[in-house]
Amino acid sequence: MTPWIENTMYAVAQLFLLPTLALIALLFLYAFWLLGEFAVLAWARRHGGGRPLVAAQRAQGPLSADELDLRAHKLLEGPRIASRVAPLLGLVATMIPMGPALKGLADGNLAQVSQNMTVAFSAVILALIAAALAFWISNVRRRWLAEELLEIGAAAAPKAGA
Repeated sequence: MTPWIENTMYAVAQLFLLPTLALIALLFLYAFWLLGEFAVLAWARRHGGGRPLVAAQRAQGPLSADELDLRAHKLLEGPRIASRVAPLLGLVATMIPMGPALKGLADGNLAQVSQNMTVAFSAVILALIAAALAFWISNVRRRWLAEELLEIGAAAAPKAGA
């Protein structure tokens, strides 16, 4: 019974390789999309714009601190999730081809070992690049949003004291 369970687990794990690689490719593209969005936002901030919380406060009137905090969290949600999920998928994409690579090594098929290790290392490299970009962007944008919250608080403070 044990070989059946092992073979089933192996077969099921192999089914996840292509979806995992596809998700890594999407996260890699998303990280570069985030980088472009970040560059545009940085340029806008240098020219007096690029402040989504301040813009929302001006457009909709006074928002509560909780509403502003929720908006900030929504703005950071994509990059934060990408920065955490990409390395996990990279690990999965590394481990799945290791089974066939080790099997190929045991069978003396070095071409199979090479092919599987190439997939494993390429996937983890792309996943880590995506995670690093998303992590950096998320942290800088978190600081920017904190600055905006301070700016909004400072603008509201004189009105409250008047």
